Formats: sequence, structure tokens, C-alpha cells
Amino acid sequence: MDEIEDVFVARLMSTDLHTVTPDTLVEDAAAVLLENDISSVLVVDDDGDLVGILTSTDFVDIVAKSQPKAETTVERYMTRDPITTGAQDDVSAVAATMLERGFHHVPVVDGRTPIGIITTSDFAAYVSSPESVSA
Repeated sequence: MDEIEDVFVARLMSTDLHTVTPDTLVEDAAAVLLENDISSVLVVDDDGDLVGILTSTDFVDIVAKSQPKAETTVERYMTRDPITTGAQDDVSAVAATMLERGFHHVPVVDGRTPIGIITTSDFAAYVSSPESVSA
């Protein structure tokens, strides 16, 4: 198999993004995850700049710490200023960061604007695809 270090984030990232704002209710954010069969939403401000991320794992915390349907906003549980990557970054560096930090999702940004997301599923799809075995 060819070395993964010559592959850029743009090749693996998903560009079908789902976003919410910090004042979105967590129950509405949960509906976005379920309706789209995704495991994270990017949290953006009014200018469309990335301010956080909310993942399916965060919902364990939400259920443990608040009353269901308590009209709690995303801002309370989102990870603020998440670690990000660029489309031209090397995927091996992103993979190493994800392993070190235990992350499953890394937003891909152009400046502060989200343009994609790379997830553990994207790495699995890349490794399992037939074109990944030839240069």
C-alpha cells in the first residue's frame, strides 16, 4: 500500500456540512444528527465562522447533566475553539492528532470558515477503498 503521508485532507474530508449556532437548543441539534445520520455538527457564529463542535458523544454529557427537553443551548456543551486542519494538510498528521487526543472529528477550515470535516469514518473508507492500494 502506498504511504498515506502523500495524501491531503481534501481527498478524505466530507464537504456535506451540517451547522448550528450556539443558541440552538440541544434537542434541535440532536434532531440534525439523527435526521442526517451524522455524528457531529459544527457550531458557527452569525458570520459563518467556526466557534465549536458538538458530537454524539457530547449527548451522553447532556443527558447526564441536564433535564431532557430543558431548553439547554448548544453553547453549554459544545467544544469551543476545536482543533482544526486545512484542506492541504497531510492526513498522517491529522490522524496522529486524532489518536493523541482521542478525537473522532476534526473540522477543516479555510481561515475560520468551515469547508469540511474529517472523521475516523473517512479514514476507514480511505483504507478500505480499492484505489488506496495503488499509486
